[in-house]
Amino acid sequence: MIIRKHDDVSSVDWGNGTSRRFLTASDGLGYTVTDTVVRAGTKSRLEYRRHLEACYCIGGSGEVVDTAGDSHPITPGTLYALDKHDAHWLVASPHEDLRLVCVFTPALRGDEVHNLDAPEFSQY
Repeated sequence: MIIRKHDDVSSVDWGNGTSRRFLTASDGLGYTVTDTVVRAGTKSRLEYRRHLEACYCIGGSGEVVDTAGDSHPITPGTLYALDKHDAHWLVASPHEDLRLVCVFTPALRGDEVHNLDAPEFSQY
C-alpha cells in the first residue's frame, strides 16, 4: 500500500505552475496522479505524444482550447481528457490559479517539465 500526503510530496515547477506527482513510474502502477496548479493569467501550449491525460478541476477556473479554436470552460467539477494525444492550450483565468488533479498513462518519471518557449507545442 502506498500512502502519501500533500505536504510530503515535493513540488515540481513544470513551466506555468507547479505539480505534486503523488505516483510516478518508480511506484510500478503504470500511471501517475498529480495535484497541479496552473498560475493565474498563464497560457500553456501543450501536447502529450507519449501519454494520455485526464484532468479534474478542484479549484479556480480557466479553459482548455483545442487546435480548432474551440474553448471549453474549466471550473470545479469539470473533467477533461486528452484521449487522442490532443494538442491544446491550457489557460488559467487572469484572477485566480487553476487547480487540477491529473492522471497520466503511462506513468511519468516525475521530473518532467515543459519548454513553453519552443515554437511547437510543449510535450513530454
